[in-house]
Parts: sequence; structure tokens; C-alpha cells
Amino acid sequence: MANSKYEYVKKSELDDRLPQYNWIVVRIDGCHFKRFTSDHEFEKPNDECGLNLMNSCATAMFENFPDIVFAYGVSDEYSFIWKETTEFYERRESKLLSLSVSFFTSAYVMNWKKFFPQKELKSRPYFDGRVVCYPKSWMIKDYLSWRQADCHINNQYNTCFWMLVKTGKTVGEAQEILKGTHKEEKNDLLFDNYSINYNELPAMFRKGSSIYRERVEETVKLDDNGEPIKRSRTKVIVGHVDIIGDQFWKKHPCILKEK
Repeated sequence: MANSKYEYVKKSELDDRLPQYNWIVVRIDGCHFKRFTSDHEFEKPNDECGLNLMNSCATAMFENFPDIVFAYGVSDEYSFIWKETTEFYERRESKLLSLSVSFFTSAYVMNWKKFFPQKELKSRPYFDGRVVCYPKSWMIKDYLSWRQADCHINNQYNTCFWMLVKTGKTVGEAQEILKGTHKEEKNDLLFDNYSINYNELPAMFRKGSSIYRERVEETVKLDDNGEPIKRSRTKVIVGHVDIIGDQFWKKHPCILKEK
């Protein structure tokens, strides 16, 4: 009700605009997803269909909001990097967060049947989120390195844990066996007892999923002589790559290019 006597109530709203020239990270995380995945009998330690569903939701976010320049996901979590110059919703934290969480959740529900055609949705999936700002692109790289390192640590532990449980150990026994073990010891446990080379497990499990845009050449048609006519265009890529080292960022310098 514009210009009414009640309009004074708007003054109580917080000015939650995020600082200018800061990269914005919106991280979405599943709430009580251990219970959710148990209800729907997800494969342990990794459910490929479940991870692909998460990637599908994140890709939809990426394609609908061009100010998102990179996204990284593992398990029931996804981080979206918004470019430092974005003016989307005037950089209001509440708008960015609520829109991201609601969009992702609705995409998850809408795409459920695509990835789990034989399973009914028994309970409601829901997510929480947080917003963090970083003034420098190297901080974003450190943030993403932290998330990928966490992916490796958790996945290696969970792979060992669930192999022990599936072969007869109780939860308590498996936890005790793994208590205090280092990376090399976990690798040895998997190889010596189950002939599993951890480094040969699917990269999506070990490295998580990265979403970004890349210039690619694609054949659009053939000419009169049957030769391909190619055009360069931007394509959204879902990759399972190392983002801790420098190689990826040297190959894609435009992703986190500072203005």
C-alpha cells in the first residue's frame, strides 16, 4: 500500500546489502539428510543417482542465474560462487539466500522421479543455507580447496566405514578400527581387505562435482562437401576435477577474474 500511513513499518527492515566488490558464496546444505537418505534407502557410502540429482539441481541454478560463475558440490552440499560485481537483488543477503534455497529445493522435488523412477518421495527434502563474502579471488580458491579436501577426507573414511559394516562389523567396531588412522592406513585397509584401490574409485566420489562455463567448438552442420561447420559457444560443464592445485585455474583464468 504505497504512501499509506502504515508504510512506516518498512523502516524496521534491516539493510542487509552485502559489501561491494566482494565475491559471494552461497552454500546450501541438506537438513537431516542422514534420516532422509535412510528413509529412501540411498546406497552407502555414495549413491550415484542421489549425487546426480544434486548436480542436476545445481546445474539448473547455474543456468538460471548467470551471475553465478562457479559451483562446487559434494554429498548433500553445494556452494555457489557469485561474481564480485553482481547487483542481483541489490546484493541483499536475505534475497540471495532465500531465493537460492527455495529454487534448489523445488528443483530437487521436481527432478526426483527423473533419478529415482522406482522410489516414491516419502518425506520432504529441505535445505538450509549461509552466505559468506570474500574480497579476493585467492580466498575463493582457498574456500573451494577446503571443501574439496573435506570431500576427500569424508569420502575416504566413509568408504572404509561402510565396507567394514557391510562385511560384518558393527558400527562401533568399525569406528574403533578407523579411530586415529591416517590416509595411507585407510588406503591399505581398502586394498588389503577388499582389493579396492581408492584412487580408482569414481572421481565424482573422491573429488566432488564442479560446475563452470567453458568455450567449446561444436559442429552445427555439414557444408555441401560434407565437411563439418563448427561454431564456438559457451557450454555448462559438470566436471569431477582437482581444484586444489593450480592447473584447473590456469586453464580457466576467466572464472575468477577480478574486475
